[in-house]
Amino acid sequence: MSMHVTVRKDLGTDDRRFALDISFESESRRIALFGPSGAGKSLTLRAIAGLLRPDSGRIVLNGRTLFDSAGGVDVRPQERRVAYLFQDYALFPHLTVAQNIAFGLARGWRNPGRKARHPEAQRWIDAFGLGAITGNYPGEISGGQKQRTALARALVAQPDIVLLDEPFSALDPALRVRMRNELRALQASLEVPMLVISHDPEDVEALGDHVLEVRDGRIHGGGPVKGHPQVYAPAPARI
Repeated sequence: MSMHVTVRKDLGTDDRRFALDISFESESRRIALFGPSGAGKSLTLRAIAGLLRPDSGRIVLNGRTLFDSAGGVDVRPQERRVAYLFQDYALFPHLTVAQNIAFGLARGWRNPGRKARHPEAQRWIDAFGLGAITGNYPGEISGGQKQRTALARALVAQPDIVLLDEPFSALDPALRVRMRNELRALQASLEVPMLVISHDPEDVEALGDHVLEVRDGRIHGGGPVKGHPQVYAPAPARI
C-alpha cells in the first residue's frame, strides 16, 4: 500500500482560526495518527475520505489520485474506495446485523430485505463470527459485536483502506482493552490496510506500525513501535 497526503485547510471564524497543514507519505499497511483532541486528526481522515474538501493539496492512494487542487481532481466519496468508521460505528438501528452489513451492496434507497442473502456479505459474517446474531438489531448486541459489524459493512465494499476515527474513545477502560486486542487480531488477519487515529498511546502501540504525531494541525514527527524502525517521512510539497 502506498499513500501520499498533502492537505491544507483553514477553518474557523474571525476570532478563532485553525489551520490544517498535513503532509506525509507511507507504505505501511498499519498507519496511526497520534495526538491530542483538536490536533487535526479527524479533519485529516475526513479529507482522505472526501468528506472535507481541502483548500489545496494532493491525496494519492495506491497510485490513484483522489484529490489534486492543481489538477482539478476531486473524486466523490463513494468512488474513492475508502471506508470510514465513525467513533460510534454509525450502524442503522432499524436494520439487523445482516442488513447493516449488506447495506452497501443495495442500490438506490431501499434497505436490504431481512431474508436476502448476499454472498459477499456472508463472507464477512462468517469471517467475523457474526452468524449467530445476523437477525439481531444493534441495540441488542455487544460493543465488540458492533465493531465487527461495522468493519464487515466497511469491508463488504472492498475498500483500498479503512479509516478508523478514535474507535475506542467512548468505552470504559476494561472494554477498551478487550476491543483493542480484538481489533488487533482482526487487523493481523485482514489484507486491507488501516489508518487509525487516537489520542491514547496504547491504541497506537497496538494498532500502528507507522506512527505519525499530529499537533496543532501539523505532523511533528514519527517514532518506532515495538521495535519497528522509524518510518516517518514528510511528503514533498507538491502544491
